[in-house]
Amino acid sequence: MNANDFTALLNEEGFPAGVLVERGPNEKMDEHSHPFEAKALVVEGELRLLTADGERVYHQGQIFHLRPNERHTEFYGPQGVKYLVGRKV
Repeated sequence: MNANDFTALLNEEGFPAGVLVERGPNEKMDEHSHPFEAKALVVEGELRLLTADGERVYHQGQIFHLRPNERHTEFYGPQGVKYLVGRKV
């Protein structure tokens, strides 16, 4: 999926406009949660998410989704990651 199609999808699903997030190579964000629903498109690089449902790796063009208050750990690939994320309360 590309950024334009993803932006249209966010709009269809009632998300506000997406925000571009960039994380550095081989970084990690310890387990945490957000009080909002998040749906994101990986624009560049790689992101690995660890949730109660297991571990998944996302690459360019793939979408990941987190429910409100879903506990997760984030790991960023060797080139880091850029993702476009919509957040809905």
